[in-house]
Amino acid sequence: MAQQIDRREFLRISAGAGAIYLAGAGPFARAAQGPGAGLVSPGCRRSKVKVARLYMGTTHGLWPKPNLDLRQEIRAYEAQFAKLQGELSDVDFVVDELVTSPEQARQLRSRLQGVDGILALHFNIGVQPILHEILRADRPTAVFAVPYSGHGWVGFGALQRQALGAKLECYLTSDYAQLAAAIRPFRAIHHLKAAKILNVTTRSFEPYAAQMKERFGTDIKRIDLQTVVKAYNAVDDRRAQEETARWIRNAEQVVEPSRGDIFKSCKLALAFEELLAAEDATLLTVDCYGTMWDTTIKLPAYPCVGFSRLNNIGLGGICESDLRCAMTHIILQGLTGRPGFISDPTVDESRNSIILAHCLGATKMDGPEGPAAPYKIRTVMERQEGVTPQVEMRVGQRVTQAILIGSDSLLYFTGEIIGAPVSLADDRGCRCKIEVKVDGEVTTLWKNWSNGLHRQTVYGDIVADLTRFCRYTAIELVDEAAPIRA
Repeated sequence: MAQQIDRREFLRISAGAGAIYLAGAGPFARAAQGPGAGLVSPGCRRSKVKVARLYMGTTHGLWPKPNLDLRQEIRAYEAQFAKLQGELSDVDFVVDELVTSPEQARQLRSRLQGVDGILALHFNIGVQPILHEILRADRPTAVFAVPYSGHGWVGFGALQRQALGAKLECYLTSDYAQLAAAIRPFRAIHHLKAAKILNVTTRSFEPYAAQMKERFGTDIKRIDLQTVVKAYNAVDDRRAQEETARWIRNAEQVVEPSRGDIFKSCKLALAFEELLAAEDATLLTVDCYGTMWDTTIKLPAYPCVGFSRLNNIGLGGICESDLRCAMTHIILQGLTGRPGFISDPTVDESRNSIILAHCLGATKMDGPEGPAAPYKIRTVMERQEGVTPQVEMRVGQRVTQAILIGSDSLLYFTGEIIGAPVSLADDRGCRCKIEVKVDGEVTTLWKNWSNGLHRQTVYGDIVADLTRFCRYTAIELVDEAAPIRA
């Protein structure tokens, strides 16, 4: 089992890790997580994903063979789990049992109540009564069944359509890497439960915060301007100068901002991490175009570099006090280990594309362990001041865009990046832009569009993971690019 460290210790390690998250030589997270932990978010490092691993087998089953050695089957699975240790280093198998009868499953039910999910491994014929008892625990449950494990699969579809199987997902595969995939939705559920969002604003958001707390367990706390300024003033200037030098050194070009402005933004970035550590929080957002704005930003600097830095190391930085995007960020990061990109879209029907634009971009869209994207240091376009990284994202990359609406609906669409304009001559719209060719018809997408501009875009086609997560949490998943049925 991987060693645990608390969030303050993680951030201390992070602060001393130099330009790792910019240069791509090895992420901050590696010191805390160990190698190969690409799906593990440091933001929830101190609180492990709790999974029940149940091996389902009967002693009287005659198929796939009458003399099946259940203990040998467990050892074979343990060898597969060992290969996936890096991807599962944030997982604690708090219940780990061979279950051979419905009565035994029934006796386990009280121990299953506190888990984030159940991974049920299907060994042989005749386990359906056992599975039915497991499902009565009413926890998200993934059945993993390799070929020749039994004939139970013929009833899994019908079971999913019944109330008993409402939280059942099935993996019928010989690909043991899917064992890690089966746990990804559990991780997202856990991240929501363990997350704490800091919101720097004077606006009222208490009803939404109460709804998220009741539905998912997420804490949202107000932070005032004075607290941020105090944290900023407490940051050592030498650390801020080192951070400034790293951002400048790794940039392709510094266009408009002065070194003094970059220094203030980097000092604020370090203050953000201290705030998260002090509050044991995972994500920070600022009402930067609202109550934290007068004739200019009220903070000591624009927050964009700080947000990008948090996203790069597996935490979360969200602009404009967008709590819906904050919640979506936590879900996507839990499913993928990668940050999202907030955007204000604009449509080009002639290319069946949607252009996603925002001044804030993360350089580590592949996650903390991935390569760093090229970037320039720019001002914020609308204000012509401040500092933000203009990130050049990867053309040809598949992406998924999503937004959580309320507590029971998640909108999404998928596509492929066909352009990432970052030239200085392209001065329309925000600094970071990706043109995405939509799967389906962009005309259908814009006609279906609702609930405002902002969405979160993450690298990868993650519809399968979103589908499983939404099934477990009783959230309606809506493809915005799909034709509306009459």
